[in-house]
Amino acid sequence: MSVRLLSFSAEERAVYSLISVSDGLMAKEIASKLSLSRKEVNRLLFSSPLMRELCYEDDAFRWHALIRQSPVHEGLYEVSGWYGTVREFLETPEEEWLSALQDGCRRIGRSLNDRRGLIHSFLDCRNVMLSLFQDLSSMTEPSFLDWEIAFELRLNRARMIRLYADVLVIAPGHVFSLEFKMKNAVDPEEVLQSAKYCPYLELIFGPSYEIIPALVLTAASDFFDFVPIGKTDMVLPAASGDMLFNVLNEYLGFLA
Repeated sequence: MSVRLLSFSAEERAVYSLISVSDGLMAKEIASKLSLSRKEVNRLLFSSPLMRELCYEDDAFRWHALIRQSPVHEGLYEVSGWYGTVREFLETPEEEWLSALQDGCRRIGRSLNDRRGLIHSFLDCRNVMLSLFQDLSSMTEPSFLDWEIAFELRLNRARMIRLYADVLVIAPGHVFSLEFKMKNAVDPEEVLQSAKYCPYLELIFGPSYEIIPALVLTAASDFFDFVPIGKTDMVLPAASGDMLFNVLNEYLGFLA
């Protein structure tokens, strides 16, 4: 898998992780909790791309992560076209959902150029997700209604850390990053695209979550398989929209 990922030191990751699970920490508190020098912590806070891109300092000199590493994942709304619980998604009428998604896309700088049928692809994606949750309702307890879901996530503040996702489904211990294509066959380049941002998602969500990338082919039917990621021995799940529940079942075990 070819992924261009900035290299972060153990100290950077430790500082970021601590900030991400906290309600706001001053540099001296971070240094104390991690047994680092104030000088080292300040250097990381103000020079590390990880901190500059994914954290911010408030007026009280306390540091926060853009996205918290605990449910509910505060901050996802600010970088998503639409974000909420599965319950809220299912209760939102199509027209209202689409309007909110378009407003959210404008807010995060997501282009709405419709030359490629973008609005149709949004609705196609919505219909697949509705079908998925209808399938899950017959397989498991309704606890999935409290899962989080984000559409059109875009995090690209200064072109140093880029993160794009069509749909994120955040279930207990798992984040499913779904790449939607209105096609009926697997394209190796699109498999790479599906897996591309996993390292950043692993960083943002932390060690409590396993990141599962998947390719969803909305023009296909009755298809589910694991496909190779480039010239590696790694694979990811690919499914038609009507078989997407198999991806979640593979990791969450509804039918076990």
